[in-house]
Amino acid sequence: MAAPGPRLISVFSSPQELGASLAQLVVQQAAYCLADAGARFTLGLSGGSLVSMLARELPAAAALAGPASLARWTLGFCDERLVPFEHAESTYGLYRTHLLSKLPIFDSQVITINPALPVEEAAEDYARKLRQAFQGDSIPVFDLLILGVGPDGHTCSLFPDHPLLQEREKIVAPISDSPKPPPQRVTLTLPVLNAARTVIFVATGEGKAAILKRILEDKEENPLPAALVQPSTGKLCWFLDEAAARLLTVPFEKHSTL
Repeated sequence: MAAPGPRLISVFSSPQELGASLAQLVVQQAAYCLADAGARFTLGLSGGSLVSMLARELPAAAALAGPASLARWTLGFCDERLVPFEHAESTYGLYRTHLLSKLPIFDSQVITINPALPVEEAAEDYARKLRQAFQGDSIPVFDLLILGVGPDGHTCSLFPDHPLLQEREKIVAPISDSPKPPPQRVTLTLPVLNAARTVIFVATGEGKAAILKRILEDKEENPLPAALVQPSTGKLCWFLDEAAARLLTVPFEKHSTL
């Protein structure tokens, strides 16, 4: 197995500056992927505070690329709560309302779960849709995955000490005992996360500082889920604000538009 690629930590003076840079990175990555005729750009999104951040910054950044570029985007979700799309906890529902409504992206470009299915079948159905969208890949290879990290070190719906951290066969797994509500979810597994061409973690706020120090600096015998994301051949980036990075002693790049 190839050694993990280099890790880049970028620290921004505010969540607003981080969000603007994140949107620019998404659009730049898309332009790079779409340079070849017939190519597409595959993006995996996570929920939580990322929804409002991307909804605020991505439409203006993407508008510069034009609708012809956006027509070649394919969107998926790194995890999803098994609730109706109209529910306040639905990641796709939130993106549909706050971001996708502002972009010329069609429903056919967005890969979603079927929330009407039982959780095991919903995971199998989502895996089937991903395999159809990523034909030729034994494991789906996203161009860009945007991940969050919880104060317990979880990412996607992969939680500390959970058996799903050992999953190596499935590309999508069901979870019925999420320690964070709602309990029923589907999630991409570590093999998919680590197959991506670029993974970017986003974390803001002082409440993330202690867990980020553990993830980025400590060599723990039982690593936290976010620390297990080590793309085998892709790039790994961390976008943090100053509050989240305040305990770090490892080198990082400081960014400011001021």
